[in-house]
Amino acid sequence: MRFESAITIDASPQRVWEVFSDVERWPEWAETFESVELTEPGPLKVGSRAKIKQPKLPASVWEVTELVDGEYFVWVSRSPGMRVTGGHRVEVTPDGTVARSTIDQEGLFSPLLSRLTGKLTSRYLTLEAQGLKARIEQA
Repeated sequence: MRFESAITIDASPQRVWEVFSDVERWPEWAETFESVELTEPGPLKVGSRAKIKQPKLPASVWEVTELVDGEYFVWVSRSPGMRVTGGHRVEVTPDGTVARSTIDQEGLFSPLLSRLTGKLTSRYLTLEAQGLKARIEQA
């Protein structure tokens, strides 16, 4: 199951990336995060791990598996019978800079998880996109 959100932001791609990739500060602009803690300080890189706490969801650990600085990163969280992949991409379009987030749920329990949390996941992605836009455009 895939969930996706995209939002156009009136800012340079560099500025959007700067805020989007600073994951430990996400709780400052997205009410969908209680905390995001990197296990090692510094900028994101392949192998970076973060513990994330979100309302109504169990805490999870995410590991960065792909990253192109200034463009996108992908991270994965695993649990028995489940693999959740989160993508975060900054795209330049004729209309401006687009921030795109995706969540892909795979595994034996993904159909059940999608039924239980699908609406919440979609809502969270929308709120996160709106929060990112507000954070950058109001700065």
